[in-house]
Amino acid sequence: MLIKPILDRLFGKFYKEYDFIKKSYDALKPFGFTDDNAIASVCLCRDEISQTVRSHIERMWGEAFNFSSLAGLFTAGKTGMKAFISHAPNVNGKERYVFYAFSHIAIDENENMGACKRKGLEKSHACGALCLFLNELSRGKINIRLDEEDIEESLLKRRLLRELKYGEIPDLLTLTKITLKAIVKDLENIIEKVVDAKKADYAVISGIQIHGPEENYIVPDESYVIVDRERKKLEI
Repeated sequence: MLIKPILDRLFGKFYKEYDFIKKSYDALKPFGFTDDNAIASVCLCRDEISQTVRSHIERMWGEAFNFSSLAGLFTAGKTGMKAFISHAPNVNGKERYVFYAFSHIAIDENENMGACKRKGLEKSHACGALCLFLNELSRGKINIRLDEEDIEESLLKRRLLRELKYGEIPDLLTLTKITLKAIVKDLENIIEKVVDAKKADYAVISGIQIHGPEENYIVPDESYVIVDRERKKLEI
């Protein structure tokens, strides 16, 4: 399957999932982060084909706190964040948190966006929640009422509409990039309100999870670490 030339042309830089998580772990070690003194969290889609990256995070860092919802939108809010940081190791008066955030998209060997195979299914799609939102956009009928029987999709549509210009209908890849920016923006907003940077260092590591025909990849986006309230870029 010739997916790598496609990813190279579309993104330039990408890694196999485990390699990306290993590189992020190694990048944080010089700043004092290890699996013994830090706790990791992950915000990604609920989709079963997305869970491979969560397994790699747990392999490197230990059990990870799960912030995930449809499309990876961060909806845990202040209560979820307070629960997460309350579980962190406290080593010599310092806590350390690692936040992983991903949106995701499938790309097949013919460069069809959103197209993938699943066990027993020759034709499937990812991210399904974003595809549903795009279908409503294309029809010109968006239901933004908060549906208590479909809360996460309702919140997703409301949130992403804030990122689009009136009448804009992006393609799926563009929407996936927009979704990642919204995830990180919402995550950072709650971090700012809840995390005490005087007693804790933390890192935010983000990217797009790509479901290829044979395996998953990560396209890195912005990543950084806050140490003693000073922000430093992470090169991954």
